[in-house]
Order: sequence, then structure tokens, then C-alpha cells
Amino acid sequence: MSDLLQDPMVLRSIIMDHYEYPRNHELSDDPTYMQRHMASESCIDDIIVQAKVSEKGIEDIRFDGVACTISTASTSIMSELLKGKSKEEAQRIIDQYFAMIDGSKYDEALLEEAVAFHTVGKQANRIKCATIGWNAMKEILAESEETK
Repeated sequence: MSDLLQDPMVLRSIIMDHYEYPRNHELSDDPTYMQRHMASESCIDDIIVQAKVSEKGIEDIRFDGVACTISTASTSIMSELLKGKSKEEAQRIIDQYFAMIDGSKYDEALLEEAVAFHTVGKQANRIKCATIGWNAMKEILAESEETK
């Protein structure tokens, strides 16, 4: 395990930075963006995730809505991490993220700042928060394959 994962203050600062200054936190009016509305029954999370997906891959990701710290930060990190990736690369990163949340082996280097959520799987009430945006992207990617 890297030094990053050993320092809770570094992990907390990553999460707080993405919560206080979320990246890609504005929806697009462009009708070519695919989108998913995601809401949690157990907390305030109610977000829309948009992605512009082409044959080249994920050109852009945006999100907005009301969400807790964990949801906002994880979706912000996800939007930065997947933007510019091919569909296959994005799916591999998503799979590794869910492996990490499930407590399975995962590629820390591939997840970059998303490793800040490596302990979320131990907090059952936070799993949905940490995965809501990621689940939206999973659905968007699946739909993009269906509409080929």
C-alpha cells in the first residue's frame, strides 16, 4: 500500500478539495450529452450526470445537483479521471473502483485520487454515496454501447 493510503489527512484533503471545488460541476445544454438522474433513498444525494460519449471515447463529463461530501467528491474525481479515456479504459477504471469499494484487489495507480475512498466499503451507509456518480457512468457507458 502506498504512503498516500497511509495518511488519513492527505485523503481527507483530497475529498474536501473536490467537495469544496468540484470539477465539471455544471450541466450542458448540448442535446448530444447522455444523462442519468440518480437519487438516494437514504440521504440527500440527488444528482444528474452527463457525458458526451463518441466512438473515440468519453469527451466530457458533467454533473450537478444536491449531494453530500462523499457523493460530490467521488463524482468530481470520477469526472476528471474518466474524461478523455476510451470506453474500454473508462470501464476498466470503473471496475477497479468498484473492486476497491468491495474490498477486493485493485490497481491503485489506475484510480489515482479515487483511492481516497478506499475505506468506504467498511462504512455501509457511505457506499451508495461513494458510488452514485460512478453508477451513473456505468449506465451511460452501457447505453452508449446499446445505441451503436
